[in-house]
Amino acid sequence: MFDCTAKQAINSCRQRMRVCKLLSCTCLSLRSLAVLILASTILFMGGCSSRPSVQPVPPPIKVKVGWTQMGDASYYADKYHGRKTASGEVYDMYKMTAAHPFIPFQTIVKVTNRLNNRTVEVRINDRGPFIKGRIIDVSLAAAKRLAMIGPGVVEVQVEVIKMGKK
Repeated sequence: MFDCTAKQAINSCRQRMRVCKLLSCTCLSLRSLAVLILASTILFMGGCSSRPSVQPVPPPIKVKVGWTQMGDASYYADKYHGRKTASGEVYDMYKMTAAHPFIPFQTIVKVTNRLNNRTVEVRINDRGPFIKGRIIDVSLAAAKRLAMIGPGVVEVQVEVIKMGKK
């Protein structure tokens, strides 16, 4: 590629070796060094993601009116208020809504607190919860009606009342 004599090439390599000795590496061409720096940067930046990993959500399953599920419920409020939900609508913690891993969006479910038998009807408009053992995240408004603000997590029964439109 370059027109140079063997002596010039040896001198050039010696100069690069001096620089490389300072960096504790072997004699590399500039192209190899650039590729190494680029690859290192890509690998480093890939490991610096500030976004937490999210569990994959299972695809919607066949649920129908009367289908029930029992497990733990939690609620979500301030941190997500005003943000878009998985269905695309904006989350409003003062509305009677909930997040469920696979019940279709716009489905109405009855959530019963098994400790005090309080019930609420909520509309599924988001996906979650993403914590093992929990089956539903309800809005702040629903959590207040279920009397679960103090404990934060309660055992519930979820029953499908009306299927959402597809």
